[in-house]
Formats: sequence, structure tokens, C-alpha cells
Amino acid sequence: MAPTRSTDVERSLGRRMRGAAGLAALAGLAWAARDVPAALGGRLAGARAERAARSPQFRDGTFHNRAGTRTMVADPGRNLVRELIFGKQKRRPTAPVPLLRPSESPAADTTDELNIVWYGHASALIEIEGGRVLLDPVWSDRCSPSALVGPRRLHEPPVRLDELPPLDAILISHDHYDHLDMATVRALLAGQSAPFLVPLGVGAHLDRWGVPADRIIELDWSESHRVAGLKITATAAQHFSGRGLRRDGTLWSSWVVAGARRRVFYTGDSGYFDGYAAIGAEHGPFDVTLMQIGAYDTAWPAIHMFPEEAVNAHLDLRGGLFIPVHWATFNLALHDWSEPVNRLWAEAKARDVRLAVPRPGERVVVDEPPAVDGWWQAIA
Repeated sequence: MAPTRSTDVERSLGRRMRGAAGLAALAGLAWAARDVPAALGGRLAGARAERAARSPQFRDGTFHNRAGTRTMVADPGRNLVRELIFGKQKRRPTAPVPLLRPSESPAADTTDELNIVWYGHASALIEIEGGRVLLDPVWSDRCSPSALVGPRRLHEPPVRLDELPPLDAILISHDHYDHLDMATVRALLAGQSAPFLVPLGVGAHLDRWGVPADRIIELDWSESHRVAGLKITATAAQHFSGRGLRRDGTLWSSWVVAGARRRVFYTGDSGYFDGYAAIGAEHGPFDVTLMQIGAYDTAWPAIHMFPEEAVNAHLDLRGGLFIPVHWATFNLALHDWSEPVNRLWAEAKARDVRLAVPRPGERVVVDEPPAVDGWWQAIA
């Protein structure tokens, strides 16, 4: 039977509606992806490239670890993609992660003050001798150049960025998305006056995002900058960098934050290497170390520490209190969500290492740390 005029009209209308829906979807994708090119960051050029070329860490156009490393190790009997999709690991908590709002900093002689506030993943605040130093701030919902795809937060930030106290310095360990976030940088640019201290080359990203040159301090390993009575030193790490297809166009680092009396070490991301003993000998002992414990795997053993290796590094560094970071907030590996801190707790007890495991937002007074209570086990 021949189609009626009403059927033709319905089909035509349907095609138009599908076309309009397709255009709307494309427009939505284009809108969501509008910031992706900027989020990829900048590239070494001009004086910044010339300075990088003089670094002992730079050769053949890229930065290198002091020892030869591979970011991935082949395992012919393992399919990582299949494991990611079908693996039985419990990579997310079973209930909301408990958040705390930082208590008021205890009244104390600021010449001896030392507190740590962990906000989740690698983001933390060091309160030291009256100064405030923010580490690797990431407040976005995803650690990705896109608002639509990429690892999503497993808990909200415990405070808003505009609730942070006035900062004296903002440290970035390297340019991976879970440590350097464009939206967070732009918010801190508007809401704070502190300089950004970054490894060589990372200033190119900040420059593209509108951070003025007088707020960008780029350091090579073993170089220092003084601010607010503190000496902040970029130290070695064993990792890699990159925000797009190009690898190792910027340097990565760990950090030493030293006052007149107190000292803090932060790993950034790193595999275990003999550089920790050298850093401990030159800059230690440390009152507290903030150590990466999560996102490890036998497929990339040289660039992220296993929890037991983090304890080794802490002892090499001559550390006092151990505070774990780089866990709980983003799902970046194939292990169980709670495995890093469970392994750490067991190793710390076995080796008599002082340990504090704060909830996100909890302030740890380094001289009077809270007892480890296993809070994460109830939601694992």
C-alpha cells in the first residue's frame, strides 16, 4: 500500500528531529571539549627551551631519569585492558569516603609549627613555621583534559578552593593531570597571590593558562628558592611527564620544604631509587615525609612505588612521621582501593615506622599525630 501524506510528513519530521539531535550532540561535545587544547598546556620554546637544554637531566630533546627506566614492562601472559574491564579488584570504596573540615591550626609558637592537611590524592597543605605551602592541587571532578572522560573523583574535595588560607607557595611535582590541573591553577591565580614553584618546563603550561611570569619559579633538581622564610628545593624523582602524545618535555621532581627548624619531604610520583638516600643525607632528617603509595603495578614498577618501597624510601630519607598520599581519590591502577594503605600499615608496624593516615581534610599536628584507626576498612 502506498504511504499516505501523513506518513511522509512523520518520516520527514523524524529525519529532521534526528538531524537536530545529532547537531545538538555535536554542539554539546564541541562545548565540552572547548578547553581540551588549552588543558594540554604549552611547549618548550625560547629562553625556557634554552634553559632546559642546559640541564644535566636533558638530552636529545627530552628530560631523563638518572638511571635508565621503562614506563611499562611487558608481561606476555597478562592482558591489562581485559583486567581493567573484567578484573575482580575492588577499585572503589563501598560507601562515601569520610571527609573532615580542617580544624583551626593549634595555637603555637610559629617558629616550631608543623602541620599537614591532606585534601585527597596528592593535594596537601604544609603549615610550617608560620608559612603555608600547597602541594599538587587538583580540585576538578576529573584528572583529565576533558570534563567528560577520564578518571573521576571518588570523593569531593573537603574544602572549596576559595576556603584555603593565604598561601606562600604552590608546588607542582610534574605535569600529569592528577597533579597539575588547569581549572585549579586558574582559580588559584585569581584567588591567591603565591608563586608557583615547578620543575623545568612546566612553566610553559602555566604561561599558556595566563599565570604571569613573576609568579612562575622553574627549578632544576638541587635548585632552591626562598619564600616566607622557607627554603624550597627541587629534588630528584624517578618518573616521567607528558600531557598529550609527547613524553618527557618537562621535568618531574620531589620537593624539600625547609624552615629554620622543621623539614618536610614530598615524593611527587616516583619509583624507588637510590636518590632517596642521597636526598636524606643532604637535606634530612625530615620531621615528616609525604609519600606516594598508590597507583602501582608490576607493569610499571620503576615509576610508582609499592607501599613497602615507600617505607624503604622513608627510612632512606631519615624521615620521622610518614603520611601517605596518592591514594583514595582517583582510580588510577588495578589494585583494590584500600590495598595501598593496608600494605603500608602492615609494613610500618613491622618496621616500627611512625605513621598517620588522615581522612581527607584532617589536619595532622606532626608532633602529636592521631593514632591509626583503620577508618578506611569500613568502606573497603
